[in-house]
Amino acid sequence: MTHASNTQGGSVTLSKKGLPGWLDPVVRAAETVQPLQLSRFLPPESGDGRQSAVLVLFGEGERGPELLLMERAGSLRSHAGQPSFPGGALDPVDGDPHTDGPLRAALREAEEETGLDPAGVQLFGVLPRLYIPVSGFVVTPVLGWWREPSPVGVVDPNETARVFTVPVADLTDPENRATSVHPSGYRGPAFLVESALVWGFTAGVIDRLLHFAGWERPWDSDKRVPLDWRS
Repeated sequence: MTHASNTQGGSVTLSKKGLPGWLDPVVRAAETVQPLQLSRFLPPESGDGRQSAVLVLFGEGERGPELLLMERAGSLRSHAGQPSFPGGALDPVDGDPHTDGPLRAALREAEEETGLDPAGVQLFGVLPRLYIPVSGFVVTPVLGWWREPSPVGVVDPNETARVFTVPVADLTDPENRATSVHPSGYRGPAFLVESALVWGFTAGVIDRLLHFAGWERPWDSDKRVPLDWRS
């Protein structure tokens, strides 16, 4: 299957051709994981919720496999200062939310937020749709391989504080792992990497990908990181 990354209405396809071997466990995980294995928060059966997508982009850096993340601007109303995958709500231009709409939205949003060139991204998988109750977003995580890396950085400082990559080796390092504890009672996985605390939805997806890809190393879930109400 050929791959084209035209985010303006052209065909956007999934292709596993030519992926590096180390991504094989991620490909298998995407093909076999069930929604409830990823999260207890699943989209409402009513179909309610704002359709959105994030790009879970794997690249190869100086220290091996890595993930692309961004830190949201501290002035935003929701999730201010929080590290996340590039992504956002589907626009009408993205097309059908039940077919290739999420693929196009993930690439479009990543280009708008980080400046990456979508032509260098090979999409190879999609995880089950998940739900973020606090915002009402129905999120499709779209998996990509950064086949031809391009320069990235902050495009709009009003939306993004920084764009950075995290080596998978740092994400699997038990020293960098903890359980986040929100005043609301929410508890979930957290990663302390690149001077950032990754928690919430993004950390949950990373945690499950590491687990089902067989990359997870034993870590101390009793190590707690308290969050405040602004988080």
